[in-house]
Amino acid sequence: MDASDELDVFGFGSKADESSKSSKERPVSRAALDEYYDTTNKRRGVALVFCHMNFSTMAKRNGTDKDRNDICNSLYALDFEVRVFDDLSRKEVLETLKEVSREDHSDNDCLVVIVMSHGEQGVLYARDNKYNVDSLWKNFVGNSCPSLIGKPKMFFIQACRGEQFDEGVAFAARAAPKDMVDSRHEPVVYSIPAMADLLVMYSTYEGYYSWRNPRQGSWFIQSLCMELDENGRVRDLLTLLTGVTRRTAYEFQSFVPHDAKMDCMKQIPCIVSMLTKTFYFTKKTRSKVVTDID
Repeated sequence: MDASDELDVFGFGSKADESSKSSKERPVSRAALDEYYDTTNKRRGVALVFCHMNFSTMAKRNGTDKDRNDICNSLYALDFEVRVFDDLSRKEVLETLKEVSREDHSDNDCLVVIVMSHGEQGVLYARDNKYNVDSLWKNFVGNSCPSLIGKPKMFFIQACRGEQFDEGVAFAARAAPKDMVDSRHEPVVYSIPAMADLLVMYSTYEGYYSWRNPRQGSWFIQSLCMELDENGRVRDLLTLLTGVTRRTAYEFQSFVPHDAKMDCMKQIPCIVSMLTKTFYFTKKTRSKVVTDID
């Protein structure tokens, strides 16, 4: 007889719960046979773009309108139904997320949420107030949104996460060389972790500033757009996002010649992935852009 699993937490024993469900009632695990997410649904899915330029008490985020327009075009080209929200209040942001979580996503491949705003460690700012960053996905994980269970839910966040600067590290690199199925008859309920199939990509590492140019947009969003535009159809998601990290880290450096403390700084995005399969943006019928300007 197999031994019971235990928690790696002090104080929790291995005594079985007497009220646990019988083996016929409880969900079961399954072999990890499927390597790829299903992209044969009718639609790619919804992409929410929250763009914050103007705030009640904080500095205006010049250049974020370019980020908004560019990321909308990139997502539209990958067949998303893009919905744009400008300068929403905290209440409006949270209500929008809740409303979308209540929609039927059964015919969609995935969900994307883009947020561009001011931020601090663990929080983001709406027009009037701040909210916890995990409020973005809490309505979409576990049983909160049944029609997205088992589908990738991707969140991209352009915001500061602290007040540290990344000064970078100098190194000398060598020149690169030039050539370089389940057929059961009875219904079975499978169980997966509540946070499975979630991906969050931050524009910067925890505790650090995130950079944005007032005319050219933010380093992270512009890198994301370039990677999606150039390779979105041919590379899997995590390879694409590694490319975004590489572009941001290598191709950008702050230019603030009048302030030595801020000049020549670097930035590295951070990926937190609970994806369980490989995801590709396969070709679909062209979708649409929906704009809701506050």
